[in-house]
Amino acid sequence: MSDPQISREARSGLARHEVPDPLRNDVRMLGEFLGRVIRESGGDDLFDDVERVRALTIRAHDEQDPVALAEAEELVASFSMERAQQVARAFTCYFHLANLAEEHHRVRVLRAREAELPAGELMQDDSLPAAIDALAKEVGRDEAVRRLQELEFRPVLTAHPTEARRRSVSRSIRRLSDLLAERDALAAGGTSRAENDRRVLEEIDALWRTSPLRAQKPTVLDEVRTVMNIFDTTLFETFPTVYRRLDDWLTGADAGRTPPLVRPFVHLGSWIGGDRDGNPNVTAEVTRAAAALASEHVLTALEDSARKISAKLTLDDSGTPASAELTAMWKAQQDLSEDAATKAAAEVKHQPHRRALRMIAERIAATRRRDADLSYTGPEALLADLDVVQQSLIAAGATRAAYGDLQRLIWQVQTFGFHLAELEVRQHSQVHAAALADIAEHGLDGELQPRTVEVLDTYRAIGAVQRRYGVAAARRYIVSFTQAPEHLAAVYQLAEIVFPDPATRPVIDAIPLFETFADLEASVDILESMLTLPQVQARLAENGRRVEVMLGYSDSSKDVGPVAATLALDVAQSRIAQWGRKHDLNLTLFHGRGGALGRGGGPANRAVLAQPPGSVDGRFKLTEQGEVIFARYGNPTIGARHIEQVAAATLLAGAPSTEERNAAATERFAALASAMDGTSRTRFYELVRAEGFPQWFAQVTPLEEIGLLPIGSRPARRGLSVESLDDLRAIPWVFSWSQARTNLAGWFGLGTALDQVGDLAELQAAYAEWPLFTTMIDNVEMSLAKTDERLAQRYLALGDRDDLAGLVLEEMALTRRWVMAITGSESILSRRRILGRAVQLRSPYVDALSLLQIRALRALRTGVAEEQVEENKRLLLLTVNGVAAGLQNTG
Repeated sequence: MSDPQISREARSGLARHEVPDPLRNDVRMLGEFLGRVIRESGGDDLFDDVERVRALTIRAHDEQDPVALAEAEELVASFSMERAQQVARAFTCYFHLANLAEEHHRVRVLRAREAELPAGELMQDDSLPAAIDALAKEVGRDEAVRRLQELEFRPVLTAHPTEARRRSVSRSIRRLSDLLAERDALAAGGTSRAENDRRVLEEIDALWRTSPLRAQKPTVLDEVRTVMNIFDTTLFETFPTVYRRLDDWLTGADAGRTPPLVRPFVHLGSWIGGDRDGNPNVTAEVTRAAAALASEHVLTALEDSARKISAKLTLDDSGTPASAELTAMWKAQQDLSEDAATKAAAEVKHQPHRRALRMIAERIAATRRRDADLSYTGPEALLADLDVVQQSLIAAGATRAAYGDLQRLIWQVQTFGFHLAELEVRQHSQVHAAALADIAEHGLDGELQPRTVEVLDTYRAIGAVQRRYGVAAARRYIVSFTQAPEHLAAVYQLAEIVFPDPATRPVIDAIPLFETFADLEASVDILESMLTLPQVQARLAENGRRVEVMLGYSDSSKDVGPVAATLALDVAQSRIAQWGRKHDLNLTLFHGRGGALGRGGGPANRAVLAQPPGSVDGRFKLTEQGEVIFARYGNPTIGARHIEQVAAATLLAGAPSTEERNAAATERFAALASAMDGTSRTRFYELVRAEGFPQWFAQVTPLEEIGLLPIGSRPARRGLSVESLDDLRAIPWVFSWSQARTNLAGWFGLGTALDQVGDLAELQAAYAEWPLFTTMIDNVEMSLAKTDERLAQRYLALGDRDDLAGLVLEEMALTRRWVMAITGSESILSRRRILGRAVQLRSPYVDALSLLQIRALRALRTGVAEEQVEENKRLLLLTVNGVAAGLQNTG
């Protein structure tokens, strides 16, 4: 946060990881400016206290100096409560700025790499063109293009409470990002640089003065609006940008003059406003409102896009005459509204294509306003009109106009429709069972339980959403904890109760969600019985035999530990894929992955390539949760890169060489997998089934306090207290361990499993040849990089259970030793320069926040005066925000 900061870092961690000069300069500048703001706001004393803590934690981390760590702990303990909170906010601000600098540098590097490529080439490492070329070498060019045209990538946005950052803070960071981009374009010195400096300082000052904590928990619709901001700023333009870049590469010299080869392959989904499992705040009314908000945003964006294209489409009818179809369409448009047609035709009498597109924009606006006379009945009608305009341009020889911005608009309509993202409903199987029992006892017109009424209202909401926005807007109904075929039958039974007339009944696809270890093992038997349901058979006949199955990573990991869960999920996917082939089904596996490793996190593209043969088949669907949404889609360049990487991996997962490699590795290392499964599970049970473990867990982590943090609309646990892990949601399970610098949910049990195998040569062979194992080890290495044994000891000591603390620390050390041996690393992440640099840059600062958090936790656990409880809770929550920003993939 000052000049000495960078010089000291340069002599220590930053130097070791060779921070590029542009990134170093951005971090230096932002740190210096933050230091200035802190001085101006809190005076030299506050600035000096921040610097003292920072210097001690850097020395303690980089030199592994226990004396420096003890001194830092003593220093934060000596602060007044006000000063402790100010210091926590200072380090949190620094993380926001450091994260921003790293994101900006990543964009800078991606753009520089692209600029260095020869014109028309998009062949950098794991790009889509590279994947198509690789696939074509195995299956032929025509088959590769056919597979591309059937490709599906379905990211589903969820609002799980892991995004600790306020929306106002996110907006400030986006503005700072724009200022950094502007700064890159400015010459050194001069009035422009001085103006940029002033505006950067102004934004950092606002960031510093903005409370990191929300005054109250966000509502579900607040969460919807947060995601709408991402749509407005990046997603609407990013998806067609990916299509355009790929199509330009595929068509080469004919780019922009021939029909596109690329079909939209990204299909957005959302649980925000639809996921009511354990969230009483998601009601039928909220579901309707969420759908309306999304439609408002996408129709506004489509209208704006149509108007902009119309303004550019100034082709005169003397050189670009209208086709007969376009003329007929214009007459039909005039019949709909003479006033609107007159307005659209004003000043463009001899520009028929521009005039028609103006009228299309008017009709999109009418659709948003629900003007029945002028509105479109659905996106298909809009696409039909756009096709008429496009074909007329082609017939007149204006192919570049036809396949330029107009094609981009067509892709946007095909991608987002009038609903933007499919709203998926999720509910617990037991809720449906209770509702059916209630109806059976009291009758539909009897005195039903409020929860039963809400279930029935949910179906009415689905029907209303489909009637207004189309079937694609909300047809998937996910059944949490599917443990019997009756749980799927219940979804259809309830729909028939609410809509006895099949003609008015909404289209529903019940999707099983297998979450626990036992559910994964029973999955195929349940699916086999599901096929006997007449409603399922009817849907298969209508939808081309498409079936979707969801797999839960979070609860399975909490159930049997991360190692056994990973292996069980792999086996389940293989068995379900075989079941799908047996019944000639077009199967999509839906992966309930989180941002953190204990919830199936890690690089999505690598995970795709490690899937069992036949389990992907050109279709990949996953949840994008919490802070991951902003990390992957908050910036257009990074968003496009992520989409490309996942889509490329989805294509390559079906390559014969990939499937053969994964099948051979699964067979070759079957004995190893079996040994690791049993041993890791036994070790995990030794910890989590120990008497008093749930209560101890709540003592040594900020679990209870995280439930107070207003970062999401969903309750953190199902009951009022944590008497067993069954009471606890998987998200706070992971979030709490990451805050306690232990990350136990991502690795516990692996060290013992590897030690039991004991054959280093065999384990290194598995790391080299078995993608599933490679991904597991690499993800655990990243998880371990964000742990700190010295700080973990301090957290674990809060519980006064030396046996459990010893078990955790012993397993951590064992896992670290084996991971380093298998990867041949001198230290954790020593082979992964960029990731190692990111962790190294942050760790000392996270340590400072952890010491402040331990201070607050210790006070709350040992008992403080009643008047001090709230202030300690506030300090704790401030540090939760900071640690989340520092560690990034926390939940």
